[in-house]
Amino acid sequence: MEIQSATEPESLPAKPIFKPLKAHEMSDGSVQFRKVSVPPNRYSPLEKAWLDIYPPVYHQMKVDIRMNRGSRKVELKTLADTPDVSYLQKSADFVHAFMLGFDIPDAISLLRVDELYVESFEIKDVKTLKGEHLSRAIGRLSGKGGKTKSAIENSTKTRIVIADTRIHILGAFSNIKIARDSLSSLIMGSPAGKVYSKLRAASARLAERF
Repeated sequence: MEIQSATEPESLPAKPIFKPLKAHEMSDGSVQFRKVSVPPNRYSPLEKAWLDIYPPVYHQMKVDIRMNRGSRKVELKTLADTPDVSYLQKSADFVHAFMLGFDIPDAISLLRVDELYVESFEIKDVKTLKGEHLSRAIGRLSGKGGKTKSAIENSTKTRIVIADTRIHILGAFSNIKIARDSLSSLIMGSPAGKVYSKLRAASARLAERF
C-alpha cells in the first residue's frame, strides 16, 4: 500500500459558483414597490415624455412602471426577471430626476452609472435673501444667457437645474461639492470672474486625481 507523502498538497474541492439572486428571490418572492410624486408643473411634460421614460425602465432595467392618474404618482415595481433589487431604486431615482427638471438624456445616466447622485438645496440655506436681492442672486447663478451655469456644469461635469429658489445638482459626489461651492459663492455675492478662477483650480485638482 502506497503512503502519500506528507509534503504533497491535497487537491481542493472545486470552487462553488453562486449565481446572483434576482429581486424576487431576495425578498422571498414578494414584489417591491416605489412611488414617485408628480408635481403639478411636471404633469404635462411627463405625458409628452412618457414614451422616452418607459422603454429604459421596463426593457433595460426590467422594472414595471405605470402612471397612476388618480394619485398623480408614478408607480414602479419589480418583476420576476428583475436582475437586481437595486434596479428598482435606480429607476425611481431616474424618474425623480426628471420630475426635478433634468432632461431625459441627463437623468438616464442615473440608470447607467452607479456613482451619480442628485443633491438639492435652497438659496435660503446659503443666505437669507428677499425681494430684489433674491432676484439678483438667481440671475447671478444663471448668468447672461445661462453662461455661468453652463461654465460650472462643463467644469465640474455636472448638470444643474435652477427651479426658482431651489437648486438641483446631478453628478458624482466630489463634483457636486465643487459645483455647490461655486453656486454658494455666487449666492453670497462673489463676482463671476473670481468664481471662475476657483473653479479652474478645483477642476485641475479633480483632473489630477482621476
